[in-house]
Amino acid sequence: MNEVLWAASRATALSSIVLLTVTFVLGMLTSARTAGTTGGRVVSTALHRTLALLMVAFIAVHVITAIAETYVDIGWISALVPFTSAYQTVWIGLGTLALDLVLALIITSLLRHRLPTRLWRGIHWASYALWPIAVVHGLTSVTVDKTLTYGLIAACAVAAAAALVVRLVRTPADTGRRRLGSVHTWRIER
Repeated sequence: MNEVLWAASRATALSSIVLLTVTFVLGMLTSARTAGTTGGRVVSTALHRTLALLMVAFIAVHVITAIAETYVDIGWISALVPFTSAYQTVWIGLGTLALDLVLALIITSLLRHRLPTRLWRGIHWASYALWPIAVVHGLTSVTVDKTLTYGLIAACAVAAAAALVVRLVRTPADTGRRRLGSVHTWRIER
């Protein structure tokens, strides 16, 4: 049974990094308004949210199977409190930090309509830190199939870097007006 848990933990880890990358890329492209039409943006946003939920499911299975398998000792506290694991403290701690950032993004996204836009957006910017933290966790925690893992992460890095360049280069024409509108709306609401 332990081998099944170990394999499930590794498989869901790889699936999680791919889903995180696709979600990250879609988020950047959506915020850069590359979809063109309103309908395209709606589809892109819906796909972003759906893949993010799927990613969360894979991360949950990854964490649960990593804790449940007995080859290494990673406790429940170590899954929630960064840098408390006796096994690979720093690298497991980065995974925990990534999980905590995912949880913060989920909670604030669920409460998005009750939060000021600036607060939600500021917390959502944490996803720019989430991706590299998760990648470093993956690169440093790999014990088998290193070629496959490194190749997969390299492909994810290329996709994320390309999307980041598009996001930085392409600023929507109405960005200033939208930001001013969100500040103005926040002041009215409060």
